[in-house]
Amino acid sequence: MGQAIRGSTYAPGLVALSLVTACSAADAATGWADPAQNAGSAPGAVRAAATVLVTPADSSGDVPTDMPVLIGARGGTLKKVSVKGSKGSLAGVLSADKTQWRSRGTAAPGATYKVTVEAVNPDGETTETTSSFSTVKAEDRFSIASLTPDRDYTGLTVGVGMPIMITFDRDISDRVEVERNLTVRTSKPVQGAWHWFDDRTVHFRPKRFWPAYTKVRLEARLTGVRGGEGLYGRADRVLDFKVGRSQITQGSIQSHHLTVKRDGKRIRTIPMSAGQGGQWKYHTTSGVHLAMSREPVTIMVSPGIGPGQPGYYRKTVYNTVRISNSGEYVHSAPWSVGSQGSANVSHGCVNVSPGHAKWFIDNTLIGDPIIITGSPRVLEPLNGWGHWQEDWSEWTRWSGTLGFVTETA
Repeated sequence: MGQAIRGSTYAPGLVALSLVTACSAADAATGWADPAQNAGSAPGAVRAAATVLVTPADSSGDVPTDMPVLIGARGGTLKKVSVKGSKGSLAGVLSADKTQWRSRGTAAPGATYKVTVEAVNPDGETTETTSSFSTVKAEDRFSIASLTPDRDYTGLTVGVGMPIMITFDRDISDRVEVERNLTVRTSKPVQGAWHWFDDRTVHFRPKRFWPAYTKVRLEARLTGVRGGEGLYGRADRVLDFKVGRSQITQGSIQSHHLTVKRDGKRIRTIPMSAGQGGQWKYHTTSGVHLAMSREPVTIMVSPGIGPGQPGYYRKTVYNTVRISNSGEYVHSAPWSVGSQGSANVSHGCVNVSPGHAKWFIDNTLIGDPIIITGSPRVLEPLNGWGHWQEDWSEWTRWSGTLGFVTETA
């Protein structure tokens, strides 16, 4: 009886952390131990110890933060895996047959990780191995500067048109890598996509409005994620919110009325007066607007016209729902009640009676769609939250991953 070392050609970057020993007969032609011999039950037969393979190799340096840690066992199964770093540990997934382990997420930049593995062969003999590696250092870090919806501004129950909006504090050049680590989980399957408006701004919306009563979780797993040359994510963020009932308001500038439908049923018809036109700025924009804010009191000032000039006004307005960044609101206008339902006399806002305005602000969620038709002036996609003004092909054109179906919780 002698000792045989089972030869193998390992994949690049893998290091064998223990050798196979065998107290069994070797193949006469190759000198390798015959695995079938180890499977026997002859008295005194001993199986080879499990072999552990790890990548990155022991003592590796400048390892990319997105390089997965891969661990495999030969001649046995993995019993315990630990990848502990100076800035936190890495979680991972074990294969069904317990012979492979792969880390999840990204490692922290500028960190040293110690890998400890226990493997066991069919006879119960345990092999323990250790190795270490260090990740590339970060020259700069990026974080999420703002995340919407949020508890204070929008509330955490939103309308069916609500986008998820992220602004970063640094320019992102590796958009695909960042986008890959923005996971959207929902209680109902939803097809959606991220859309980059510039190097710091990325928004998510579904292909169609959110299904009513959907629970949504955003997992921004950005720690160690590469955002550009020498730029890595500082921290993770998680956001949970709910989509409420489906309430969609539609209004025609020609018919001078708003129709409010909730979960497909008409619940209110509101006479309105839209922009009087004449000048371009006095046209109410056509398109799919979203409720952006609910303001009990708003001070409205004539755009581009100062005090003492013809057409100047400064007016206190009550119960307003903002629908664009160009100063458009659905709001109380007691001065135009006589024209509501029959004529357009406003400076671009949607005028309704005080009673209807109070009802509308009380029954609107941030993100509710408010669709206006019939105007020659079209809402621009960047005028407020005009996300739905882009069709799906245009929206996904500015996506690094071209869309996906959300993971269901």
